[in-house]
Amino acid sequence: MKDQTSNSWEQRDMHNVFHGFTDLDTLNRNGPVVLTHGEGIHVFDVHGKSYMDANSGLWNNVAGFNHRGIIEALCDQARRFPGYHAFFGRIADTTVALSEKLIEISPFPSGKVYYTNSGSEANDTVVKMLWMLHRRNGQPQRRKIISRVNAYHGVTVATASMTGKAYNAEFGLPLPGFLHADCPHFWRFGRAGETEIEFSQRLARNLEELIIKEGPDTIAGMFAEPVQGAGGVIPPSEGYFEAIRPILRKYGIPLIADEVITGFGRTGAMWGSDKYNVQPDAIVASKCITAGYFPMGAVLLGPDLCAALTAVSEKAEEFPHGFTAGGNPLGSAVALKALEVLETEGLLENVNRLSGRFMSGLRQLGEHKYAGEARGVGFMGAVELVADKATKVALDGSYQISERIANKALEKGLICRPLGQAIVLGPPFVMTEVEMDRMFAILADTMTEVFAEVGL
Repeated sequence: MKDQTSNSWEQRDMHNVFHGFTDLDTLNRNGPVVLTHGEGIHVFDVHGKSYMDANSGLWNNVAGFNHRGIIEALCDQARRFPGYHAFFGRIADTTVALSEKLIEISPFPSGKVYYTNSGSEANDTVVKMLWMLHRRNGQPQRRKIISRVNAYHGVTVATASMTGKAYNAEFGLPLPGFLHADCPHFWRFGRAGETEIEFSQRLARNLEELIIKEGPDTIAGMFAEPVQGAGGVIPPSEGYFEAIRPILRKYGIPLIADEVITGFGRTGAMWGSDKYNVQPDAIVASKCITAGYFPMGAVLLGPDLCAALTAVSEKAEEFPHGFTAGGNPLGSAVALKALEVLETEGLLENVNRLSGRFMSGLRQLGEHKYAGEARGVGFMGAVELVADKATKVALDGSYQISERIANKALEKGLICRPLGQAIVLGPPFVMTEVEMDRMFAILADTMTEVFAEVGL
């Protein structure tokens, strides 16, 4: 139990902060963790306790929590030109330079970048781009958005409607016109005797049936994460994107790759789209773009979608949408430096060098009696816990098993994330072999203790 005296940081939090995505039973029982600073991949609370953050903050602090070069880039930009907008044809030089860099490293031969403050805003922006595009092209009925079960695309009203998670029913979402295709999770949804390729082909047929049922001329676009992150780290089944891409092209439906989590190296490739041959029409990026040092989101428009959107915006005289801090010069300077660090300081190489060790550690956890599947790619992985390996039947929800494991790990100085009945890991790209081994050792001990405590 943390310090709960009347003037403690924990009590000040409890009196004044309303937490999102937080198990309130745990919060009320244990109190919050109030942090003061970070060093490398560790963060420190107000009592001086150190925690290894095995989730990179929220997937994003990939260069650690005190990278001197990124901090200096932020300070230098603040002294020179700390803030401006990107409206009315005015923009900071640093933001232009970042745009050049993003298109250079993107899968696209050319294109343009639109800036937001978060991944949610970036996905929401693309929805409006598609709606405007179709409306101006004489197809105002093309408003339906396809995403997938277990998808996560954000928390705005539109992106929460795209997010295929049950908790959005709390808000009366999804809105009409937001459709959810199959989740490409072969372990969970594959049929007996079905190969992974056959599973992907079945999902593609189901997608085409959904499009035909709804009417191809009513579909504005489809959004897909190369790897479903907040759905529990679900890599696509073999051949999935190769199977669905021709169908979307057949009906003229743009494919938007939500790379908020997978972009900039998380999968071991610069883009998840490269890793899984997505071939998107646009990419949504955030999180790692600034290594977590500044809030920023971006929409990377491929050449065809960029040309089409530019044409209709010219007819309307403008693209009537924007955010005051979109393309902020501070964020742009941080992003330029973060991308430089990723490319020149060995971060991407480290992900690839240690990804085998990471997957091996996951597989060892997967040998636990109550581990159903250990899955992942690059530096993102999950262990899904079940009551029975053979049947894949879920554990009784009353155990709150993943929450218990995350809480016990926190006591031991390890931050990991419970997602449904899975434990998710997404370590910083600067993690060392020693740190990785320690992460898995703590988690293995924690799982053993927790299952013993609940009598399993």
